[in-house]
Amino acid sequence: MDALRILVTRPQPQADDWVDALRAHHMDAHALPLIAIEAPADPSPVTTLWQNLTQHRLLMFVSPAAVEWFFQLRPAGMTWPSHTLAAAPGPGTARQLIERGARCGLMPHQVLNPRADAEQFDSESLWPMLAPLDWAGQSVCIISGGDQREARGRPWLAEQFRARGALVQPRLCYQRGPGHWSTAQQALARTALIAPGRHVWLFSSSQAMDHLLTSHLPELPDRPDTDWSQTLALSTHPRITERARHMGITQIIETRPTLAAVVDALRQVSVNQAVVDTIKPL
Repeated sequence: MDALRILVTRPQPQADDWVDALRAHHMDAHALPLIAIEAPADPSPVTTLWQNLTQHRLLMFVSPAAVEWFFQLRPAGMTWPSHTLAAAPGPGTARQLIERGARCGLMPHQVLNPRADAEQFDSESLWPMLAPLDWAGQSVCIISGGDQREARGRPWLAEQFRARGALVQPRLCYQRGPGHWSTAQQALARTALIAPGRHVWLFSSSQAMDHLLTSHLPELPDRPDTDWSQTLALSTHPRITERARHMGITQIIETRPTLAAVVDALRQVSVNQAVVDTIKPL
């Protein structure tokens, strides 16, 4: 049997990073981004936040893209205050924070994120790291992306902060959209739809799946019929699994969003598919 082809749907440059990491594990991975990231239409709110960073107790970054764009928009000479904390929902965002923040004074001990053995990397896993602190009267910014001018932060986490007396404000530092597939990417998607049992969709965002259905597939030339019940999918969060089921996907393996866990899960998918192939009638 040919090796399963893995479709990495994260935005760039994360998609290429994951492709390289999976190929290092001898997997046939290909980038097929479902979300495009670009600069905010108005960067001035981020500039103002940098200029007033000393007034804030915590900045929570929702993703590596949030970190990248926030620091990319840093005014020259601005440094990170010693009393201002930074938070991340998972290790990837935390690593990005430590790397980018080191250039302007952010220290590793100021970065809070879930334990490495957390079952999931999300707001719910992050909150136990934040809950013991005194938030009464403290200013918290949730740094995220959004559509056009509206930030789409973490409403559940914002509610927890407000319940503890914090002053919470979202801050949009990048914009998300579906983007457009290249001709090669359209050909890759078309092949995946024609041969769903030979491909695995690696989904890491419910919004990305929405873009797949509402933007990418309708623009696909000579689009073949789609039988999602034959599709193989890997999900990195229960909410993504639920969205996949609503699409009609039934063959889903859910895993933690770490490289090691994803590699193990993909190997399980390959083993399961090999078993299926052996019992198919000739």
